[in-house]
Amino acid sequence: MKIQVCIIGGGPSGLLLSQLLHLQGIETVVLEKYSRDYVLARIRAGVLEHGFAKLMREAQCGERMDREGEIHNGFHIAHDGVMDRVDLYKYSGGSSVVVYGQTELTRDLYEARDRAGGTVIHNAEDVTPHDMKTDKPYVTYRHEGQTVRIDCDYIIGADGFHGVSRKSIPRDVLREYERIYPFGWLGILSRTKPASHELIYAKHERGFALCSMRSQVLSRYYVQVPLEDTVDKWSDEAFWEELKSRLPEDIAAKLITGPSIEKSIAPLRSFVVEPMRYGRMFLAGDAAHIVPPTGARGLNSAASDIYYLYHAMIDHYKKSDDAGLDGYSQRALARVWKAQRFSWWMTTMLHRFPDNIAYDDKLQETELAYLFSSEAAQRSLAENYVGLPF
Repeated sequence: MKIQVCIIGGGPSGLLLSQLLHLQGIETVVLEKYSRDYVLARIRAGVLEHGFAKLMREAQCGERMDREGEIHNGFHIAHDGVMDRVDLYKYSGGSSVVVYGQTELTRDLYEARDRAGGTVIHNAEDVTPHDMKTDKPYVTYRHEGQTVRIDCDYIIGADGFHGVSRKSIPRDVLREYERIYPFGWLGILSRTKPASHELIYAKHERGFALCSMRSQVLSRYYVQVPLEDTVDKWSDEAFWEELKSRLPEDIAAKLITGPSIEKSIAPLRSFVVEPMRYGRMFLAGDAAHIVPPTGARGLNSAASDIYYLYHAMIDHYKKSDDAGLDGYSQRALARVWKAQRFSWWMTTMLHRFPDNIAYDDKLQETELAYLFSSEAAQRSLAENYVGLPF
């Protein structure tokens, strides 16, 4: 098989790039290790930057998002017995975010690729990129007992942190930056009305909590837990009681509880690899960078990678201009590191660190007090939360 762009990874990043390139007449094939049902069962992020939402519309995949997504012009931070609101719309100059689950977004992208007759190969085993440093790279994989070769112009590694793409680059080429946080997020999904029409981030002496949502009838809640905790340790009843203890009394009193339909613990990690290009292979999304979920930068950072790759590929194929491809890694990393800074700042401001001393606690209190006493500080938060320019 010969194709222009071979994309490794059938999550939202790979599917979005495939759809965008298809609309420009650029041929792609997507290789996904798991089944479509498995991909769609992942419970992930649900807050989309305004730039990501615009990109979905450009990909002709935004109709259901615009119809069913929740437009949020702000969010709340509960701390020290009060609940302050961050007015995103006011302090970002009129922008907002869209709350729309990653599962639904991925479903929309799959359906768009189906309508267009796009090639998405699931259950692709032993995917291996070859000859990335030459002008004739190719990818091999096994499917239904057969070994298949795809010759291509470029390879996109959008296969996540544990994928093969980054691991195919020689170790001495890459520089890794990583921070592991000493806690995780225990999250549940429940078919209940959300606690608030906007997200609530809670800083509490018992630890961080978050009240989020996927829709008006589907809620997503989190509490900070030690890394050694397991899901089996937490019954639904124990989770709800712990969540209520970290929320303002009026919010806790009206919280609607119910059976969890998904429960998991996610460790928190910050990770960046440089560069994001090796020859004719380009890394995107979690294959190159991870952020803590505080601040909702993960999926959105991946979308910015796709934006840069999409435009670079158009310039290459339509204008014979390779400046976008040559500058991809530097340009993408500049925005990635800004997202890393914002996620680190939100995480350190709102979580209870086990080795905190009294000095650290006072700094956290002062940081929040300053935030809500300064319009400049709130503008900075809002600008980053709704999404920096691509």
